[in-house]
Amino acid sequence: MIISITQTTKRAAFIAVLFAFGAIATVARADEGMWLFSAPPLEKIKVDHNVELSQDFLEHLQKSCLKFANSGTASFVSSNGLILTNHHVGLSTVASLSTKERNLVQTGFCARSYEEELKCPDLKLILLQKIEDVTDKVEEATKDAKSIEEADAARAAIFKKLSDEGKAASGLRCDVVTFYHGARYHLYYYKEFTDVRLVFTPEESVGFFGGDPDNFEYPRYNLDVTIFRAYENDEPYHPEHFLKWSENGAQDGEFTLVAGYPARTNRLNTVADLQYQRDVYYPHMMNKYRRREVLYQVFGSRNEENARRVATDLFKIQNSRKNRGGILLGLQTPELMQRKIDAENDLRQRAGNDEPWKKIEDAVKEWANVFVAYDLLESGEAFYSPTVARARAVVRYITEAAKPEAERNAAYQGASLADRRKDLDGAINAPDADVEILRLGDSLSMLYELSQPVAGGRALGAVTLSDEVFSAIFDQLSPKARATQIVMNTKIADKAFRDALVDGGLDKLAECDDPAVKLALAVEPIASDLRDIAARYEETRRQEYAKIAKARFAAYGEKDAPDATFTMRLTYGTVCGYKEDDGTEIPFETTIKGALDHAREHNCVDPYDLAQSWFDAEKEGRAPLDAQINFVTNHDIIGGNSGSPCVNTKGEVVGLIFDGNIQSLVLNFIFDEVQARAVLVHSNGIRAALRDIYQMPQLADELGK
Repeated sequence: MIISITQTTKRAAFIAVLFAFGAIATVARADEGMWLFSAPPLEKIKVDHNVELSQDFLEHLQKSCLKFANSGTASFVSSNGLILTNHHVGLSTVASLSTKERNLVQTGFCARSYEEELKCPDLKLILLQKIEDVTDKVEEATKDAKSIEEADAARAAIFKKLSDEGKAASGLRCDVVTFYHGARYHLYYYKEFTDVRLVFTPEESVGFFGGDPDNFEYPRYNLDVTIFRAYENDEPYHPEHFLKWSENGAQDGEFTLVAGYPARTNRLNTVADLQYQRDVYYPHMMNKYRRREVLYQVFGSRNEENARRVATDLFKIQNSRKNRGGILLGLQTPELMQRKIDAENDLRQRAGNDEPWKKIEDAVKEWANVFVAYDLLESGEAFYSPTVARARAVVRYITEAAKPEAERNAAYQGASLADRRKDLDGAINAPDADVEILRLGDSLSMLYELSQPVAGGRALGAVTLSDEVFSAIFDQLSPKARATQIVMNTKIADKAFRDALVDGGLDKLAECDDPAVKLALAVEPIASDLRDIAARYEETRRQEYAKIAKARFAAYGEKDAPDATFTMRLTYGTVCGYKEDDGTEIPFETTIKGALDHAREHNCVDPYDLAQSWFDAEKEGRAPLDAQINFVTNHDIIGGNSGSPCVNTKGEVVGLIFDGNIQSLVLNFIFDEVQARAVLVHSNGIRAALRDIYQMPQLADELGK
């Protein structure tokens, strides 16, 4: 369907013309910003969109939204604790509830009563209740530090003190959050939900319809939705705040708002930092993702059960690979990088002091030479195994505990030492042995391939693994054989074995012949050195970026939103289509009929094998063919916003963020509203699919009530 160009798209096209002539290098974009709920741009919204938002409206929106740990956003959408999020956000949880005989990822799941709802193991959601500015307290605690190491330790200590005091006073989880690279610190108070149950998820062929080829593309036709329910005291939870449901859903040209937990952006980063990401960080990450994607595809192609067991991991890798690839493409675009250069030059001239930028440039150059080593050896990407990770945690604990208090890493000082000891006691969430061997063997092979032979060892950039250490890692075996030896012979999963090792200290550790422990022990000294290098690098960046942030405040005022940090944010924008480079106009919405047609256009072959339930509904005349299923907006979003509710000015749900188009991936480091679009599930499609395709009228009626 072709639509006439909207006023918003006309404005975007005009901006594109200006951009082509470099006329807007430092002009703020109209709807840019992932804003703190404690500092919303109320006046800007009023001026730009003639919309006045009250504090009550914002508090209601904030307290209706939840965070999935490290994966996305959700929201309360009923008085009985219904939680709405994306299919891909809930995918790992659904996979954990699946078995060979009952693959819920593949078949989907519909609970038609409370009794049928499935309790989700190890799933925790958090709800932001209160925000407290603690900048003065943090700065006071760190002002007398005489070195980077002292500042880092002092900051860690005050963070823990503030978190502990907040929890003691409120009974809530408390986290100190850093903004503007250290120019601001806030204490966030969260209520936790640990009893969460699965209510509905569609078939994977519906939730991820189009698969990797359609990912980060538009038009889309996905019911990327999963619904959970929160419980408290074994009864459905009744939230004080939940979102109503719009009767009309998103309309073309409508002003809307999105609340969620965007992960990480790098918009305030210096040009030197972005060049490092372009030339070192993202190329390394892309190579890692590509090899793991092939690894899972080959393993999964052997049989259906193999494919089921690695499906979640494969999805995550493919999503990450395409996401990082889009970001890298943006960093490699000269015009976009020139905007960053021009903006930085303007700020440096206004600041009249180049020192912070030069210090960051020097630190980045040093870090670039050790990053790959850090990623492989300290972050553990060369040892891609939960079993080895636990062995490394045990070795690290024993090694740090044996040091005098003042010489320990900050994470092992004071009361934190007891916390690290508790961390060792949990069950190891390892995959089946053959999958773990597959992953560990490949990651060890990657270490071998990326390290270069030098006199006395093998080098990863500026870091050299001695022949002795390298031999200890591989034990004179091939990567696959070494992985097999470790996974099949280690006893680290045995709590009694771990306890005896910890109790025995360094002496017991030195005589231990467990293969996972021996590898961890060989790597720990160099990993410890890399942690120290990373701490110094991060502290330099923290201090210098704080100075740059203050220079920015002095030059422009506090009108820029801070970079995303996986904390609660508010964005706003307009429902609108866009125009491709070749002039093709892309409509703002798609329909359920479009999904069926899209499947048939691809002969219903994977990943376009739309579930039979949809074709059955069409055949029986109950498919809501005209119902909108997806639409796009110009909201400023990024990874982590997945599952974020999109609401109208009444606070009613009109959509659910689930993706961005490929042009939106540059939003990681620079905002652009010409073609960048957020992709959402339409509220009308959600309710219609539940009612008519899945024949769950009770659940459809509960939404928003």
